[in-house]
Order: sequence, then structure tokens, then C-alpha cells
Amino acid sequence: MKVVLFCGGYGMRMRSGATDDVPKPMAMVGPRPLIWHVMRYYAHYGHTEFILCLGYGAHHIKDFFLGYEETTSNDFVLRGGRTELLSTDISDWTITFAQTGIESPIGERLRRVRHHLDGDEMFLANYADVLTDAPLPEMIDRFRRRDAGASMTVVPPQSSFHCVDLGEDGMVGGITPVSELPLWENGGYFVLRQEVFDHIPEGGDLVADGCAGLAKEGRLVAYRHRGFWKPTDTVKERAALDEAYARGERPWAVWERDGATVGSA
Repeated sequence: MKVVLFCGGYGMRMRSGATDDVPKPMAMVGPRPLIWHVMRYYAHYGHTEFILCLGYGAHHIKDFFLGYEETTSNDFVLRGGRTELLSTDISDWTITFAQTGIESPIGERLRRVRHHLDGDEMFLANYADVLTDAPLPEMIDRFRRRDAGASMTVVPPQSSFHCVDLGEDGMVGGITPVSELPLWENGGYFVLRQEVFDHIPEGGDLVADGCAGLAKEGRLVAYRHRGFWKPTDTVKERAALDEAYARGERPWAVWERDGATVGSA
């Protein structure tokens, strides 16, 4: 199944200054950028055809793959001055690099790469900046069995703030962590059918237009994941993932361990 990755946004909260033009998916976690970790996740489950929706800082992503160094994350033997890889990351990947505009919303980026999907009934999509251990095969299988146009992974609220139950007299009746509220957030991992395009107008958004339109028709389903899920919207969040990687704590790296991941729906 083809995987569409949205990697053309500005990522303003991740930038260190006006001269920093590195797109957010290229922020480093360990020796590799975020987008690599996301792609390895999909490749682990056999989905190795990628369509990259490029925009801001596209040359960074192109240069990374054009000059890809397999020895950074694979064992190898140096024999007679020649490198013999013992394993590879991307030798079986097919990557389409598509410029989808600097200012384009997510839905418009998807519209602009539709022809690269070859009319496939189903495909996968992702923001390319969120890491998870969600069980992708289960997510896909459940969606296949449903009469729906799209599936989105949802996760509990990630905020560390507290909600206050406030009375009219100003007295506090209770305090509840946001993460304990009966709410769910968009987790950014999508399984889509072609009909999603019927709900995305020119210049539209994938969630606000595509998913919302399907929801009104009762054709949007959610996969509830309570396991590992971490966004990288800020420098602090990216740094936390990088530090976890250095400690050997990387539950998103499903390719590094045997057995299936555990989730719930």
C-alpha cells in the first residue's frame, strides 16, 4: 500500500531562527531525521512505496536521500577498501519526491499527488512528524472490514495542563488532568480510500474538509490507540525523543524488536 507523507510545512515552532530553513520532518532523533523513523515504521510492515509531499525546505529532504549513507544505521564490513553492508534500510524503498507548494494546506498537497496513487482504492497518509508504536496491520485490517471512506488514529489528550470545574460563584468543584478527560485527539496516522478526494476542495484541508465531510456521512472511523504516541511540534518535544533514543528507549522503533505491537481500539 502506498504511503503519502506530508513534509512541506514551515514547522515554525521547531525553527531556531530566521535562517533555519530545515523542515520539521528533518529534525534529528538519534542519527536519523524524523521522516526516516516514520518511513522505517511503515517499511517494517511491508509498505515501502512512499510519496513525499514537499514544500518548504524540500532540498534538505532530497539531499538526505540522494546522499543516503547506509553505514550510519547498518553494520558493515570494510574489505580491501570496499564497504560490504550486512543489512540495508532503503534498498527496497520506492520514493516519489513531489513538490506540492510552499503554502499549500494538507488537503491540497494530497490532491496534487493523487495521480501518483495510480488509482489504488486504499492508501496510507501521515504528517511525517509523529512517532508511535500503533499496530499498523490491525489498523488496516479493521478499516478494510468497515464501510468507511477514511480511518484516523486517535489518542488521549497529550496536554499536561489541568481542567478546572468552576462554579458560578467562583468556587472550584474539582480539578482534572486533561489527559483523563473523555476526549480524543487526531493522532495523524490515516488509512484512506479514494472517496476522501470527493470532500477536499481546491485549497482544502484533509481533516477539516475531507475527514469532516466523511464524518457527516457516517463514513469516518477512528482507531483508538492508548500506547506510545509522541508529536514533535516543539523543540522540547523533539529533544525529549532524542534523549530517549540515546537511552535506548524507543518504543516507536518496531523494526528493532520481534513480535507485534500492542494497541487497542
